[in-house]
Amino acid sequence: MAFHCHCRDCQYATGSAFATVVGIPLPAFNKLKGEVKSYTVTAESGEGTVSREFCIKCGSPLFSYASMLPDIVFVKAGSLDDASWLKPGAAIWTRSQQPWMAEIHSVPDFPENPPL
Repeated sequence: MAFHCHCRDCQYATGSAFATVVGIPLPAFNKLKGEVKSYTVTAESGEGTVSREFCIKCGSPLFSYASMLPDIVFVKAGSLDDASWLKPGAAIWTRSQQPWMAEIHSVPDFPENPPL
C-alpha cells in the first residue's frame, strides 16, 4: 500500500503539507545499513503510538511504525533511491489537510484512517 498522509504529525516530521509513504509487511523489510534515531508520539487518532525513525547523520525521515499495525513498516517515499514506480492509492487524514494545499491527489481521500 502507498498513500499520502496529511496528519499533523506527518506535516511536522516532513516540514511539508503531507508525507507519502509505502506500507511494507515487516518480514519483507530489510534495513540495509546505518544507524537511526526514533521519536515516538501518540497517533492523531489517539489509539496508539507512531514511532518515526530518521537518519542520525542527516536527519532525513526514513520510516515509521504504528502500534495499531504492528506487522507493517511505513517507508517514507522521499528516502527511496528511486520512487518513480510508486503509485499512491489514497490520501488519508485529509481533515488535517492545510487549507492552502491545492488539490493534487487523483486518489480517494479519507478524513481519517481508511477502513482496513
